Amino acid sequence: MPLYVPPAPAPALRSVLTALGSPTAVREARTPSLRAAKGPTSAELPLPVHELERATAAGASPTKLTGWRFLIRSGERTVAAADTMLTPDGWAFSHFCEGPYIASAERALHHAEAIPKAYQPRLLSMPELYMLVLWLHADCTDDGAEGPLAPTDLLVPLAPAPPGIAAHRPHRAADLLPVLTHRLTPAPLLGSPA
Repeated sequence: MPLYVPPAPAPALRSVLTALGSPTAVREARTPSLRAAKGPTSAELPLPVHELERATAAGASPTKLTGWRFLIRSGERTVAAADTMLTPDGWAFSHFCEGPYIASAERALHHAEAIPKAYQPRLLSMPELYMLVLWLHADCTDDGAEGPLAPTDLLVPLAPAPPGIAAHRPHRAADLLPVLTHRLTPAPLLGSPA
C-alpha cells in the first residue's frame, strides 16, 4: 500500500530550500556528506516530527508536533536531513544532520510501503529513551500536525535502538509502549525496600 505523506507547511519547505541555496549554511553544516555533495540537492519526503513526552503503564501522553524533517538528496542518494522548527514567527530552518537515523528511516519507510494497509508516516521522538521511531499512523486523513497515537498505530524503532529493542521491527503502539514504560521506571537501589 502507498504511504500517505502529508504536505509540509510551505514556510517550512521554503526555509529548507533557502538553507540549501545558501553556501554559508551548507559549508558550516556538520554534515560532511552534504558539504561533499556534487550537483544539485533537493528536499524530499517531509515527515512531521512529534515528541512523546511520557509513556506510562496507563498509556502514552499526547504527542506534540515539534518540527518537520526533510530528506536531502543529491543524485540518487540521500546525503543528509534538514530539520525545521516552529517559532513565534512561523516555521524556520533549524539545522542539517546526518547519521544512522537517516539511513534507518529510509529503510523503515521502504519496508512500510510493503505493508498491505495504508498509513501516514511520521517520526516520533522519545527523548527519555534517546529513541526515534517511524510512526505509522492509521488515520491517513490527519494533517500530520494532529492525531493522537492510537493503540493500533505501528511503531518501527530506528537504529540505533536502545538495548533490547529490535530496530526495524514494527510493533503495535499498544504492545511497544508498555515495554518502554518498564525501561523508564527507575530500578530500586540495592538494599532499599521493594
